[in-house]
Amino acid sequence: MCGILAIIGKGKDEALVKQLSKRMSHRGPDESDLHITEKGHILSHERLSIIDIDGGKQPIQGTKQVWMVHNGEIYNHQQLRETVLKNHTFRTNSDSEVIVHLYEEFGYDFCNKLDGMFAFVVINGDDYIAGRDPLGVKPLYYGLDERGRIYFASEMKVIADQCQTFSTFPPGHYYTPKTGFVKYYRPQWEDASKAVEEVDYTAIRQVLTDAVAKRLMSDVPLGVLLSGGLDSSLITSIAAKLMKEKGEQLHSFSIGLDAQAPDVVAARNVAEFLGTEHHEVFFTIQEGVEILDKLIWHLETYDVTSIRASTPMYFLSQAIAEEGVKVVLSGEGADEIFGGYLYFRNAPTPADFQKETIERVQKLFTADLLRADKSTMAHGLEARVPFLDKAFLELAITIQPEEKQPKSYNGIEKYILRKAFDTPEQPYLPENVLWRQKEQFSDGVGYKWIDALIAYCEQQVSDAEFESAEERFPYNTPATKEAYFYRSVFAKHFPQLSAAQTVRKWIPKWQANTDPSGRANEAHIKADIAVTADVIKAEV
Repeated sequence: MCGILAIIGKGKDEALVKQLSKRMSHRGPDESDLHITEKGHILSHERLSIIDIDGGKQPIQGTKQVWMVHNGEIYNHQQLRETVLKNHTFRTNSDSEVIVHLYEEFGYDFCNKLDGMFAFVVINGDDYIAGRDPLGVKPLYYGLDERGRIYFASEMKVIADQCQTFSTFPPGHYYTPKTGFVKYYRPQWEDASKAVEEVDYTAIRQVLTDAVAKRLMSDVPLGVLLSGGLDSSLITSIAAKLMKEKGEQLHSFSIGLDAQAPDVVAARNVAEFLGTEHHEVFFTIQEGVEILDKLIWHLETYDVTSIRASTPMYFLSQAIAEEGVKVVLSGEGADEIFGGYLYFRNAPTPADFQKETIERVQKLFTADLLRADKSTMAHGLEARVPFLDKAFLELAITIQPEEKQPKSYNGIEKYILRKAFDTPEQPYLPENVLWRQKEQFSDGVGYKWIDALIAYCEQQVSDAEFESAEERFPYNTPATKEAYFYRSVFAKHFPQLSAAQTVRKWIPKWQANTDPSGRANEAHIKADIAVTADVIKAEV
């Protein structure tokens, strides 16, 4: 939706603050504004107009001298206006404005009333509160400068050279000067021992449908990222059905190296089946390599998996924005919730499986959610993630792990999600897509992409450089030449130790090959062999 910057403390030059805020103008290309409070604190906002296009400009003032900035979407804003905030007078029709009124009504204790994705700062005199949504769908960083001023910003690049220390704002928390950090989001699913529920296929279908429905809220054109995998295809199917009921056609978008890439072929199949207005986007390996420097500046990470997958997502987002679409639905989260990555097949016990799913969901903000937000917002495009709806998380993660393990269903990952939407009388998807094996996004755009990327990075890093990796990068030392190259680019843009410490590397468990590509898993290799054999038989 936008980019926010808040500086708590006096004396910061207004012109400099505007320059800092413009570092993330890609997040909000529609308008920009800044407000200095009577106490000298500063709020700045780069806006992507989605709700209340004409009247929703930020910073927004509350009933009194209370001001706020917000990045994200509050899906239940209308319900809040009609219930707990019914006695408040609103200045706009923006979903964001409910935040400042909730603060005026409830003080600090209101984040659990919000249903949406958000990063916000509310300032009231010298009091203030900053908060981030439960899973960190929207990014937020905080830092401290040499004069003790506190900064909050949507992207690290805005504050990295202004602060002595800075870090990632933890998801599911709020911060105030009186309380420090407070964890407000304490769901039952975070306790692995609470995963005792039986499978309810009807509930899975209904709750996910509800999650998609609320995320269709928009005053601007909306589309869906369709990779052709199970997760994005299900979101596309549900959204297409809901929009058809309103007499509207859904736009779907896929990307690959060429027209025969695994994801492109599958997405085309889904789009034809559902009747979406489908768009195919292609990129070359050379284009992917050339964009790496700019991409890492946008992503603010050196995580190998994130960079591999973000490259096609960056090009896809650019093409979508050029079509005039401002909002897309995406399928992030399902693999973490249901143990969909191929390495989950090797979990030693149900308890291990459950703990890993919980940890992966909790750490999404360091990987897939970071990728989904920054790859899209690099072009002023907002991504929404229905699988990470609070109600759906509570339903799905508390299901018994034995019901989610692939080994319970002859190695089929995400079986219960597939089964919930296996309705032959009114099919959601073609059967070959509903039961398609997991293909990670960076693989599915074309297997040559990762292979070429690895080869390119190895050419950029000498043996001598790599041998001294620990000396140059003592923190989080890169383990491959590919990782070293990404780290070098990251360090050029973000040389601070605080910057390096915001990144978390992800390595799949329970498999010999620790490369994060799904193709490194033995299950994928066996599937490739089986597919090749089927093709040979057909040709004979």
